[in-house]
Amino acid sequence: MLEQQISKQIMEAMKAKDTVRLSALRNIKKYIIEAKTSGAAVDVLPDADVVKIISKLAKQGSDSAAIYTQQNRADLAEEELAQVRVMQEFLPKQLSAEELDKAVREIIAGCGATSMKDMGKVMGIASKQLAGQADGKNISAKVKELLS
Repeated sequence: MLEQQISKQIMEAMKAKDTVRLSALRNIKKYIIEAKTSGAAVDVLPDADVVKIISKLAKQGSDSAAIYTQQNRADLAEEELAQVRVMQEFLPKQLSAEELDKAVREIIAGCGATSMKDMGKVMGIASKQLAGQADGKNISAKVKELLS
């Protein structure tokens, strides 16, 4: 389970005195605990939900780093990117542009979509199948391109 793996990594980061890694892992753990207690209380969060949390945090970190870079704060940007790199260790490999194109084409063919009217149906399937492997904006752009 991904949640236990993160807890174990927190202990290892503490022993190694790796503050960047420890900070990133503790942030992930905080959001996992919040997710477990927010709705119907569960003992262990499914890996798919943990991946969603980590993916969201990694995206926020990347966005923050871009803002810091625009404001000439390379020190803060590097710190954010270092934490994002830790988070990406727990995420599935990101699809390349070619792999994304192929996956979306297969989804479109599989559900029989023919026009932009079918975009909602395609996005629903694509979002679930490609969760954590591609950014939602990239998936949406590819679906629009292929259905147009």
